[in-house]
Amino acid sequence: MIKKELRLSNFLLVFTWFWLLQTRINAALEPCPGQYCGRIIDKSGNIGYNCGACPRGYRTNGTVCLECTGSPDLYDWLYLGFMASLSLIFHLFFIDFFSKRDKKRIYVLYLSAFIESALAAIFSLLASEPQGSLGLTSCKSEQLADWYTIFFNPKPDYVNTLHCTQEAVYPLYTIVLMYYALSVGLLFVFRPIISYQFCDGQGRPSIYAALYFLPSLAVLHAIFSGLIYYSYPYATLVISVLSTAAVLAKNKITHVRQLVSSKRHVIIIIIHWLVHAYGILAVTLVQDPAVHGPLFTLVLAPVLFYLGTHSFTDPSKFKTT
Repeated sequence: MIKKELRLSNFLLVFTWFWLLQTRINAALEPCPGQYCGRIIDKSGNIGYNCGACPRGYRTNGTVCLECTGSPDLYDWLYLGFMASLSLIFHLFFIDFFSKRDKKRIYVLYLSAFIESALAAIFSLLASEPQGSLGLTSCKSEQLADWYTIFFNPKPDYVNTLHCTQEAVYPLYTIVLMYYALSVGLLFVFRPIISYQFCDGQGRPSIYAALYFLPSLAVLHAIFSGLIYYSYPYATLVISVLSTAAVLAKNKITHVRQLVSSKRHVIIIIIHWLVHAYGILAVTLVQDPAVHGPLFTLVLAPVLFYLGTHSFTDPSKFKTT
């Protein structure tokens, strides 16, 4: 009788243990609430019981957090290039705006700005995973919400918030902020010395301007990064066209001869052509070379259209009553 009771109690213990284990496994395999909550898998392969935010470099599949192992595609690289080139364009603009027309000294400041931006980009890539490499390990941006996970923290019981905020687009969000931070640091390292030693202090106003626009770009990215990511190809094209018209109008260029008579104007227009080509590349990604290749000839269109239609829009030719 005693043996039967012992066997029965052992059976109940084993059954209870298996039932608790199965319950825990089923709970671990159930989908987590919200779009960005997941369970962490430890080094032993055990799945955590509670849902929460995934570690940096991981993204949830709805149940567990999986490590990001992909690489940025061409569109992602072009986005990073766009965000990096914004600061360089602002550097060049303010150097040109504040500096006197001493070409040699201005070119030294241009070179300094380019080196600062290039080093900031290289250091940002080296500091990101895989560290020490110019490549990147990333998670793919699938929708606009991936950039704003802070707005998608669920309330499973309609009262308490389950905080699952994370960088779902790792590292496209943080690497840009890192780039701007490094740009500020390198600005302090190079520009004051170059401005004092080679430019007779002419670079000082552009340094002060950079201390305003670099933090502004960082804030702009922090708030509107997702919107910029999905719209930067079209924004590049629009800005290129408007800027081309503004440059030609400001310098009162109405003929090709006036344009090619100044090396400075030629360089500025060539930069605009490169920016326009960048926008076409980002829009098309040259997925069909036979169709998208000829579109790059449109880089000449804004200048040709402006010069060709200027005579019809000259205010002096309109009669006023």
